[in-house]
Amino acid sequence: MIKIITTVESIEQAKKLLEAGVDELYFGQDEFGLRLPSSFDREDQEKLTKLAHEYGKTVSVAVNAILHNEDIEKLPEYLKFLKSIEVDSITVGDPGAIHIMRKNDLLIPFRYDAQVMTTNSRQINFWKDRGAIEAVVARELPKEEIMEISKNSKLPIEILVYGATCIQQSRRPLLQNYFNYIKRYDKYGKERGFFISDPNDDSTHYSIYQDINGTHTFANNDINMSLHLSELIEMDISTWKFDGIFTSGDNFVEIVKLFINAKNEILDNNWNEDKANELNEAVKKFHPKNRGMDTGFYNVDPSAIR
Repeated sequence: MIKIITTVESIEQAKKLLEAGVDELYFGQDEFGLRLPSSFDREDQEKLTKLAHEYGKTVSVAVNAILHNEDIEKLPEYLKFLKSIEVDSITVGDPGAIHIMRKNDLLIPFRYDAQVMTTNSRQINFWKDRGAIEAVVARELPKEEIMEISKNSKLPIEILVYGATCIQQSRRPLLQNYFNYIKRYDKYGKERGFFISDPNDDSTHYSIYQDINGTHTFANNDINMSLHLSELIEMDISTWKFDGIFTSGDNFVEIVKLFINAKNEILDNNWNEDKANELNEAVKKFHPKNRGMDTGFYNVDPSAIR
């Protein structure tokens, strides 16, 4: 089985994604979740959960923020809410949050996501023994390392098949500080569309925005694994994540539909190189014109990564 997990930006988009055949909706609120297309209030989180369950699908709520003392203190009450609306799982990487779930009898099935830190199967297996149901591997890993992790992991692992990759986060309000310094007011949220670049490399074009969790910087290009789906299946990686943080509205839905069709072709043993190339070209039609695409670290020589 191939599981398709997608972010959500609205209830209307969620309906379209569920009708398209998405298996799991991924959402949350900025106070506890990182880099979400939209921050949903509790009423809408409950609506999304009920909606997914009506379609016979599941939800996973992002609880993957960098939690400081004041955030940890608020977490039990939020976990109680998530349990009350019967969410299927949460995505979490802070051991403190996992400890709070256990200490307060608030355990919710969780996907372990420590961002760039999840780089070996022993770490994943450690958290499997402590209740994790899945794990998200770091996005900065080449194929050879992902293959090794998948081979030795006791948990299903999730890989990003389409979407943006965050390469740096700071809790500091860096954009706000910059505008204060130059004595200019401007918006600094995701919708503003800011980029920064390396002064010594004109080809760099890093998306950057600021929210309540600080400042987030993204890789030049978004991930598109269209040409490597067969390899993922061969490696027994069948949990595929789609992130629409920079691909909004119906364009994101159309991209997900393309991959769901590919999933069905694979399950029917009808997938081939020509269809992979067709998928790759079709995705380009709906991807934002101001954003590039590549496979990130997937095809990088492991010896070249430092």
